[in-house]
Amino acid sequence: MRRGPGRPRDEDIDGQIIAATLALIDAEEDVTVTRIVTRSGVSRAALYRRWPSLTALIAAALDVGRTVPPAVSTDGDLREAVFTALLGAPSSVTAAGYSEVRFRQRIRLVMADRTLQKAYWESHVSRRRVPIENAFRAGIERGTLRPDLDVEACFDAIAGAAYYQIVVRGDGMDAPGARERLHAAFEVVWRGMQA
Repeated sequence: MRRGPGRPRDEDIDGQIIAATLALIDAEEDVTVTRIVTRSGVSRAALYRRWPSLTALIAAALDVGRTVPPAVSTDGDLREAVFTALLGAPSSVTAAGYSEVRFRQRIRLVMADRTLQKAYWESHVSRRRVPIENAFRAGIERGTLRPDLDVEACFDAIAGAAYYQIVVRGDGMDAPGARERLHAAFEVVWRGMQA
């Protein structure tokens, strides 16, 4: 890939900035440019060359340790494939290297700042939905799922049940009661989705 004019991007500096931002987030301290610069040892100008705003930087830091899930196989039992991809194992809900503490901090930060919430949605969260939404679309094409299905609303209904367990009820995703409620919620939503 051809670069434009200017100095090449230094990945070490990127890492220093992200690490400093995460250290502040994990310590539940206010995340400010001054604190990031002090903790990282990187200049303010270097920070702003890499991220256009503090909001964009925090959104990027909050996503460290998370990945876009792989495509969901739609060849076999679609219900089972979607259930496994979304709720199959408690560890699938929080990625390796993405602790529940950081998850809770993410919720706290985005709920306190609607601009950050929108930035995080647009740059990170929305792309992780694509494999499941594509599986729903494949189910519609196969005639397994209703042709009038709103795939985004279906994803929201299923994922919303998981967030409710963690954020509202305060249960961990591995709590037996939470697992039972998630399974029951998934079954209710899936029945409504079927053709």
